[in-house]
Amino acid sequence: MWTEEAAATAEARESGIRNKSSSSSQIPVVGVVTEDNEAQGVFKPMDLNRVIKLLEETDKDGLEEKQLKFVKKLVQCFQNGLPLRDLAQIFKILNLCAGKIKNQPRFVESAYDIIKLCSLPFLKKKVSDEITYAEDTANSIALLGDLMKIPSSELRIQICKCIVDFYHAEPPKKHIPGYQQASSSYKIQMAEVGGLAKTMVQSITLLEHQLVEKLWVLKVLQHLSTSEVNCTIMMKAQAASGICTHLNDPDPSGQLLFRSSEILWNLLEKSSKEEVIQQLSNLECLLALKEVFTNLFMRGFSHYDRQLRNDILVITTIIAQNPEAPMIECGFTKDLILFATFNEVKSQNLLVKGLKLSNSYEDFELKKLLFNVIVILCKDLPTVQLLIDGKVILALFTYVKKPEKQKIMDWSAAQHEELQLHAIATLSSVAPLLIEEYMSCQGNARVLAFLEWCESEDPFFSHGNSFHGTGGRGNKFAQMRYSLRLLRAMVYLEDETVNTDLCEKGTIQQMIGIFKNIISKPNEKEEAIVLEIQSDILLILSGLCENHIQRKEIFGTEGVDIVLHVMKTDPRKLQSGLGYNLLLFSTLDSIWCCILGCYPSEDYFLEKEGIFLLLDVLALNQKKFCNLILGIMVEFCDNPKTAAHVNAWQGKKDQTAASLLIKLWRKEEKELGVKRDKNGKIIDTKKPLFTSFQEEHKIIPLPANCPSIAVMDVSENIRAKIYAILGKLDFENLPGLSAEDFVTLCIIHRYLDFKIGEIWNEIYEEIKLEKLRPVTIDKKALEAITTASENVGKMVASLQSEIIESQARQDVQNEQKVYAKIQATHKQRELANKSWENFLARTSNAKTLKKAKRLQEKAIEASRYHKRPQNAVFHGTDIKGLNTTVPSGGVVTVESTPARLVGGPLADTDIALKKLPIRGGALQRVKAVEIVDAPKKSIPT
Repeated sequence: MWTEEAAATAEARESGIRNKSSSSSQIPVVGVVTEDNEAQGVFKPMDLNRVIKLLEETDKDGLEEKQLKFVKKLVQCFQNGLPLRDLAQIFKILNLCAGKIKNQPRFVESAYDIIKLCSLPFLKKKVSDEITYAEDTANSIALLGDLMKIPSSELRIQICKCIVDFYHAEPPKKHIPGYQQASSSYKIQMAEVGGLAKTMVQSITLLEHQLVEKLWVLKVLQHLSTSEVNCTIMMKAQAASGICTHLNDPDPSGQLLFRSSEILWNLLEKSSKEEVIQQLSNLECLLALKEVFTNLFMRGFSHYDRQLRNDILVITTIIAQNPEAPMIECGFTKDLILFATFNEVKSQNLLVKGLKLSNSYEDFELKKLLFNVIVILCKDLPTVQLLIDGKVILALFTYVKKPEKQKIMDWSAAQHEELQLHAIATLSSVAPLLIEEYMSCQGNARVLAFLEWCESEDPFFSHGNSFHGTGGRGNKFAQMRYSLRLLRAMVYLEDETVNTDLCEKGTIQQMIGIFKNIISKPNEKEEAIVLEIQSDILLILSGLCENHIQRKEIFGTEGVDIVLHVMKTDPRKLQSGLGYNLLLFSTLDSIWCCILGCYPSEDYFLEKEGIFLLLDVLALNQKKFCNLILGIMVEFCDNPKTAAHVNAWQGKKDQTAASLLIKLWRKEEKELGVKRDKNGKIIDTKKPLFTSFQEEHKIIPLPANCPSIAVMDVSENIRAKIYAILGKLDFENLPGLSAEDFVTLCIIHRYLDFKIGEIWNEIYEEIKLEKLRPVTIDKKALEAITTASENVGKMVASLQSEIIESQARQDVQNEQKVYAKIQATHKQRELANKSWENFLARTSNAKTLKKAKRLQEKAIEASRYHKRPQNAVFHGTDIKGLNTTVPSGGVVTVESTPARLVGGPLADTDIALKKLPIRGGALQRVKAVEIVDAPKKSIPT
């Protein structure tokens, strides 16, 4: 009820407005438009402060009539809108009228008329008025919420109508010169600033048994909840729980449930979802939701009822995500399971007796929502027994079968396909919790038979319309995808009963067959789906074969072949984002679980160059694969045939496997922050393997069953694996290493010694921290071990220095050789240049040519044998008339080209040059071409 205290509260809210407004030196005035001056646009001044002062007066005769008259006159003045600059005083007048209602009921009408004015546009004289009077406007609009406490039905309804009109702004009835309408969203913004939503939420508690007013308040909250700001205010005012608990209040119109569900939706979407869920997670709210949903499920037949039913179920599903929600305690979980399965598993429960879902869109959506809520509910382990009692596994398995011809179905083909996929997806979540029920329903046999149909060539047109049917249009990929997901979920339970049953039914051979079939029919259009299917097959095979030699033998060479096929994938596809990374991880897992430990499979893998493929992937230098590949390599190195394959591998730029492993070691140490100098040499001989993490986290005493940081370091990085592989390859005979590699190899070779010393150092430090004093012999032993470890570090550092110095000397020698080669090259160029200059001189200077000729003849003569035998025949080797100083070949005489062809002595020079006779000289007329045999040479004897 409206009390004097409430009026005082509202008056206090207005005091700030009054003080701010009254600080102006001018008295606010408004134009009163009368019949005489309306056409001329003249405004009659009206003193609003006088009206306020009059309303504040008491104990005078005839005062009430005078007050009502002035308020009525005020209402007539503002029939076209409320100026923003006068809004604070108008609402002050409204507040004063409201305060008088309890003792003077006639003021209800005055307050009603003023509130009605709030539906009119707010007017601004200046553009800046919206900002200038923002605070006054926000406080004034907030006052509307406070007035909801007045126990007047018509007043409350008018307030709600006024607020609703904020969202349906209309232009002013008449234009007033000098004024403009405030922006259409101005009232809405001011309502947010003033916190109107909070007072409207609180007013619901005043309307417990007043349906009409309650519906109007819900309508207001429905409009207010379209804003995130208002939703946050409503959420803090506990609107969600307050509205939800009244869902079942009597309402013949059905508006209460509709508007309440709309408000709850908006709160979940536009405010803190977690906080709203927390408000709704109480027994009272869930009982209300349960009753509403049950009534709509059993008695709702209209399109509207079915939609509302589905909305309530979605809200319930969101609440069920909170493990603290008492879904089981209120009996809602049991009912939801019943509603989800009654079509497939016959029940005598009265709630579903005689009920049947149609194939309408709303009922189809309901079925999918029920499957979805089962997935949510099964995350709460106490629900498991209810799932067993409701025979959920059996109900879901009714969909895991190939379509039967000539069978009347409750759903259309597209709907049945979508429900089938949804049911299989639901089984993937539920079946691992209900292993006994899964096995009693022959789950493995059903799924394998369904997979066999998926692989077959039976004609089947898949619609692929749903979320679960993605990539399955016109094929059976979607069915195969979700069936394999179900099998994978069951296999990875590591339940021996399930896995043995699968193997006895030939699952390994069937999986390999499906994989081969997919490989033989590449499908680039649905590549991502195909890759996921392949990954799941390999993971299923890994789960079945792990730690079982006999199953690995069944995997055999056919299984190795599919693994090798994936390993040969183009590395560039790993960056495509389609799922090749996941497929490669699955493949590496299958190598570990299905091949390692089975010697025939290992030998076949090596024979097919599997180690080469592993090293190729390792050389891609992708950290996510390194750890797993190195672990596989460590296990493979137990096979004596592996070392030869590893040493024979060559990567880019003739990189060897040993060089690659050492490079990975350096990269790992750099990421771990291990201290090394620029040459990779040990800096701290006491802690040669210490990482930055170990430096930051000091040694602390730990229980005996907790591994220390030094021990954990072994498994948390790849250094131990690299050490193990290189150790099995023999540190002394590693091919293709550089000096830098040898420097790093010195550390790797002593990794185990360093790690043992590091652990002993931890033990020694822990003893000190615990203030324990070991006996003399133990103390000497600890000191000896520490000293020995440090000496190993010094020895390795010394060896590294020798390698570095040796390499430096070798680099100097190589540099000198390169310089000598460069020098010889330059000298040769100088000789060639000098020879060319001499040649040019001979061809351009006759004297030089003659001189060269004489020198040539002299040299020839000096080289001859002067003592001739008596009967020897001398043959001259000189060609008479020769004007060259270079060795000559066969002499050819070419008849000059006829003048008629070259155009005479003034012919084009280029053509003339092209036609020069071989014997030289100017163009001449030669009658014939004659080839003269080269003179026979004989060696004087």
